[in-house]
Amino acid sequence: TPTQIPATVTAALRLRLHPTPVTRAEDLMPAFARISATDAWAAIALSDPATIDRLRTAIADLALKHGVPSAESFRDGPAAGCLLSYGIDLKDMHRHSAVFVDKILKGARPADLPVERPTKFELVLNLKTARALGIAIPQSVLQRADEVIE
Repeated sequence: TPTQIPATVTAALRLRLHPTPVTRAEDLMPAFARISATDAWAAIALSDPATIDRLRTAIADLALKHGVPSAESFRDGPAAGCLLSYGIDLKDMHRHSAVFVDKILKGARPADLPVERPTKFELVLNLKTARALGIAIPQSVLQRADEVIE
């Protein structure tokens, strides 16, 4: 969320944030109207997975309609029409959780297990959306992508 992005980061990237809370479908049209009234080139960042799941397709559709690139943390975003996603590889995280389950079943105390951060991230791009927005994705980025949706 915008309040979690340090001012030093936004200043270094020369970003101006326009917080636009969205928690339900009815919030989307006014949010995109506000986005369109600014010089924004990015859409909405949602941190609640349940909200993202409910509104993913509507956000992708409205972003495309308003000519605004959209990105999210989950790979389902580009499949729904968002431009890209970059985030943790959930399948890898779920597979790795089996290691912890195994340790606990063998008698380890959960409180004694180390906290681990994700180590595998994935980039998914939607080229159809990029073309519709008039965005050329550099070949170097395409080569780094874990998945490219045509």
